[in-house]
Amino acid sequence: MKAHTLGKILTVIKGTIIQGNSDILIKDVARYYEHIEQPNTLLFLVQHRNIDFKRIAQYCPCAVVVDREVKELKKISGCIVIRVSDIDDAYDAFIHFYRQLFDIPVVAVTGTSGKTTTKDMIKHILSTWYKVEGTVRSANGNPRNLIYLLRIDDSIQAAVYESAVGAPGDITYTCSHFLPNIGIITNIGIDHLERCKTLQGYINAKAEMVSVIPEGGTLILNADDEKIKTIDTSKCKGNIIYFGIDTPCLFQASNITYGNNGMNFTLTLNKMKYQIFVPGYGKHQVYNALAALAATHEMGIGITQAAQALSSFKLLMNHCEIKKGLNQATIIDDTWNINTASLKAAMNTLCELNQQHKKVALIGHIKQLGEHSADYHKEVGKMIAKFNIDYLITIGDLANNIATECSLNGFHGKVFQFEQTEGVYELLSDILNEETTLLIKCSMFDYDIKELTEKIIKG
Repeated sequence: MKAHTLGKILTVIKGTIIQGNSDILIKDVARYYEHIEQPNTLLFLVQHRNIDFKRIAQYCPCAVVVDREVKELKKISGCIVIRVSDIDDAYDAFIHFYRQLFDIPVVAVTGTSGKTTTKDMIKHILSTWYKVEGTVRSANGNPRNLIYLLRIDDSIQAAVYESAVGAPGDITYTCSHFLPNIGIITNIGIDHLERCKTLQGYINAKAEMVSVIPEGGTLILNADDEKIKTIDTSKCKGNIIYFGIDTPCLFQASNITYGNNGMNFTLTLNKMKYQIFVPGYGKHQVYNALAALAATHEMGIGITQAAQALSSFKLLMNHCEIKKGLNQATIIDDTWNINTASLKAAMNTLCELNQQHKKVALIGHIKQLGEHSADYHKEVGKMIAKFNIDYLITIGDLANNIATECSLNGFHGKVFQFEQTEGVYELLSDILNEETTLLIKCSMFDYDIKELTEKIIKG
């Protein structure tokens, strides 16, 4: 964080000291007491219950912003107490003040799948020329917004953040911290319906990216995504550019082939053609690369230079990782997350990689689909039935809806349903050999399937 005197911050948040004095240099800011890690921290005490005041005392001298009386703070030596009329307004004023200190390009990436990979590709390309900040892996929850914002200081030249959707308003809230001038929607599937309630509610939540892009900024959209096509972009104040494979657009990929540990394709941009290699298998990886190249191009980096940097990108763990496993079978470890979009992408990869191999899909259930979860799992079963694979194995009650519906919709392979992982390894021991490819697709929180995956890879 770029340090500021408490006196300066008082002016910004319109606060009044009611305990202590302003003779302190603020070196960090926290919104939750659990995030205090050093003295000279300014804490916006938004919590009302279960507050560990001993932790606050441990890091004194510090300053605490409140909009109500908190008697326990009077007992803490070295604790400066600041009163404001509304703590949320004061917090918003601070983050707006801090973000405006830095005139740097900021990219915000959202999408049902691919946002972490796309974000990391952009960071990887930019880091060749700039010092870059951004979301760490996929730790993109709202409580981390302030932490990431404060990592920007005078040395940072660009930043790239994920804008996840758990509920309506999340993108608007996240982008109020980072004020991106480039926004990306990678794709829209079906996810997070517990709080978005309906598919349209989820699409609307993703579409918030349209309205956060400022005049002079750029919104980057997937031209091939059917749900993105339904978004009203008329309220976007910035420029809109599209990337895709099947639909004519500015950043167009063609001649897509599987290469050595990655994908080769031709990028056409303004009638110029570029040969691109992106590490990682699957058509979805081409989409991720297109979005990343579009973003970095908007930031002034030439396609040739960006492509050279992209070629050394390191594939993320458990994101369609190719490994050898049980009986020397090829394993596609895609156990980072599961939703309808990422599952379809993984199924495509299973069918396109090692095309002569026998193909097996092992699938867990999809979380956060709300009250109609069973119905959505049945829709997934219909989708999988269209793929030419030899075996489908599902684990869990909801995932078994996938298996049942797949069987009812003309699937020609063999289907196995398991309530738990018990017995799956033994089945795979009989199925897998060196001419078999196994896709394992589940959530990172499906610990039993993750444990099974490790056992399969160890062989």
